Order: sequence, then C-alpha cells, then structure tokens
Amino acid sequence: MVSSELRELYQELILDHSKKPRNFRALADANHTAEGFNPLCGDKLKLYLKVEGDVIQDIGFEGSGCAISKASTSMMTASVKGKSVSEAERLFHEFHHMLSGNDAAKMDLSKLGKLTVFAGVSEFPVRVKCATLAWHTLKAGLESDGKVVSTEE
Repeated sequence: MVSSELRELYQELILDHSKKPRNFRALADANHTAEGFNPLCGDKLKLYLKVEGDVIQDIGFEGSGCAISKASTSMMTASVKGKSVSEAERLFHEFHHMLSGNDAAKMDLSKLGKLTVFAGVSEFPVRVKCATLAWHTLKAGLESDGKVVSTEE
C-alpha cells in the first residue's frame, strides 16, 4: 500500500512531466522514428531516436495525449537517453512487467528508478495503455519496422 504522501508526490511528478515534458522536440538528425496511437484515450506521439552503434545518443518526441501518456513518454526519454539498446529493452520489459500487475509486488522496483511512479497505474487497466504507449513506440523505433503502433492491435 502506497502512503498518501507518497501517492501525492507521485502525482506531482507525473503532473510536472506532463506540463513540462522533457525531450519534447523533433530531432533533425534522427535515424529512427516511430509513431504511436492510443485510440481509447486519443494519445498520439512521434518518437525520434538518434542511435549510434548500440547507444541511444538522443531522443525526442512530439504529440499530444493525457497526463499519464505525456509524463510516461517524457520520463521514458530521460531514462533511455545515453543507454544501450539492450539496456533500453530491459527497461521496457521491467516497466511492462510492473504495469501488468503480475507479481509486481515481488519485483525489484529499484531497477526502474523514478519510473516506479507509474506502479499504481496497474490498478486501472485502461490507463495502462496510456502509460505503455511510449514504450511500445520506442520498441518499434529501435526495431525500425516503420509501422504505427496502436494500443488496440
């Protein structure tokens, strides 16, 4: 059970990233892009990645969406910038696992750092799609398959 003070802090962090998203910009020198869409909430985003070798050198995004979607995208970009592709993929799996609610209580959430603010989203299945859209879009961008990611596929 999350204390009310901690829940309030988490809400403030999500609102801060929603109102002032980090890395909210197009990258002129991006060599990977992907688009994501959540028709249930109306979240849309385009992700720009500059990957050199195996490292995400820079990342940015444009789009619109609910507070959870925008905050998740902002925090994701801050979390993966400078990381290797394999480290970003591990974060994707850890984040997805946390939100799936399967044995989340047994997880070592320290691996996710500030991303743990989204742990409570698992209690609201419709909002899970808002929080994970950016991550699925990142995965598609790293795979360079060029398709639009939708939460309803």
